[in-house]
Amino acid sequence: MENGGGSKRWGFGRNEEILRASAFSIRGILGSVIQNLNPDDTRPVIPLGHGDPSAFPCFRTPSEAQTAISDAVYSAKFNCYAPTIGLLPARQAVAEYLSQDLPYKLSPDDVNLTIGCTQAIEIILAVLARPNANILLPRPGFPYYEARAAHSNIEIRHFDLLPESDWEVDLNAVEALADENTAAMVIINPGNPCGNVFKYQHLKKIAETARKLGILVIADEVYDHLTFGDNPFVPMGVFGSISPVITVGSISKRWIVPGWRLGWLVINDTNGILKEQGVIDCITRFQNISSDPATFIQGAVPDILQKTKPDFFPS
Repeated sequence: MENGGGSKRWGFGRNEEILRASAFSIRGILGSVIQNLNPDDTRPVIPLGHGDPSAFPCFRTPSEAQTAISDAVYSAKFNCYAPTIGLLPARQAVAEYLSQDLPYKLSPDDVNLTIGCTQAIEIILAVLARPNANILLPRPGFPYYEARAAHSNIEIRHFDLLPESDWEVDLNAVEALADENTAAMVIINPGNPCGNVFKYQHLKKIAETARKLGILVIADEVYDHLTFGDNPFVPMGVFGSISPVITVGSISKRWIVPGWRLGWLVINDTNGILKEQGVIDCITRFQNISSDPATFIQGAVPDILQKTKPDFFPS
């Protein structure tokens, strides 16, 4: 029996597309930086790429959230497999939570629970991937979109955010970039990394532009209600009657629990365009071949969303 070496040709090897996609990711970049630190240099390292406030003792999730998790575990009701789109009471709670800021009521059927906001991004980009498809992404933006788009073989086209206009979207550039193969545009509001908060009228113009171009808006609202300054947070779903909107978000930021990995992908589309185009069915079918959030965390979601005292959140 041969022992290693030789001229044998093996039928496996690395996937170059994964390496290419990972190059866009924050974790990939940070990992490369860390690997190249000099282990003999004793100077302290300040982790400026660290985006997890829960690592610091001054940032803690509320006791109501901790109790909700404990109660879910000890109830022994959430040790089972969950439906791939999520438990109904959890989806109902998310629908009620998000509907507070909308002019209409979301249904639990509009809500798909995901493993954090990152899986929600993964799902919608995978669903939109088709031959020659392209997607419009903001610059500056959150590089995970570039990574997942590259992994799904979706062409990336960037539109600029305008610093002289409070980092608003350059809508003229959006129109110039779009063509018959454009599937969607992404907005991040409140903004990452710019910290901007889009105004109502600008969001309405984004929806009108998307309708004109025949594309959907992916609204990343993972930082919802974490705002500074005079502009209040307005969810893109307010304009779901103008253009179809897919909202992605999670409890990670507002409840300071990114490691709990509970997010959502929500349909804001009062005209039923996404259903007509088969997008909603495709989202469900993708989740049938994917993983879903831990069931005990889903079981805790209603109490987390409904019982957290208002004074936990900054006014």
